[in-house]
Amino acid sequence: MNQESIKLIQNYYAAFNAGDMDTFLSLLTDDVIHDINQGKREIGKDAFKQFMACMNHNYKEQLVDMVIMASEDGKRAAAEFVVLGEYLQTDEGLPAANGQKYRLPAGAFFDIRDNKVARITNYYNLNDWIAQVGG
Repeated sequence: MNQESIKLIQNYYAAFNAGDMDTFLSLLTDDVIHDINQGKREIGKDAFKQFMACMNHNYKEQLVDMVIMASEDGKRAAAEFVVLGEYLQTDEGLPAANGQKYRLPAGAFFDIRDNKVARITNYYNLNDWIAQVGG
């Protein structure tokens, strides 16, 4: 079971890196829970799709140095990686964007149900990101 979960998370991040939002979103349950870093909890694939549209408008990111782990039963997984990004458009409440590049260690935790992502919780150091983009 855990190898299937690791493969799911690999596919999830491969779709993200390829900018393939159709595949990316197809790997989520309809009632997916998304815990936004230092933010609120959103529920549902539509909310996640809107979040990603905003992210893809404001940022260009690739995730590298990926390490993925899963529980024995495959119901939970975690990933650690580095975000290589470019800040394209100013995001509300954050410093002004002018193409700043950043390198940010990050992690994510997942609940998996029926071989789909049912919850994703992302973590990174927002103060580190703000310092890198000159805020």
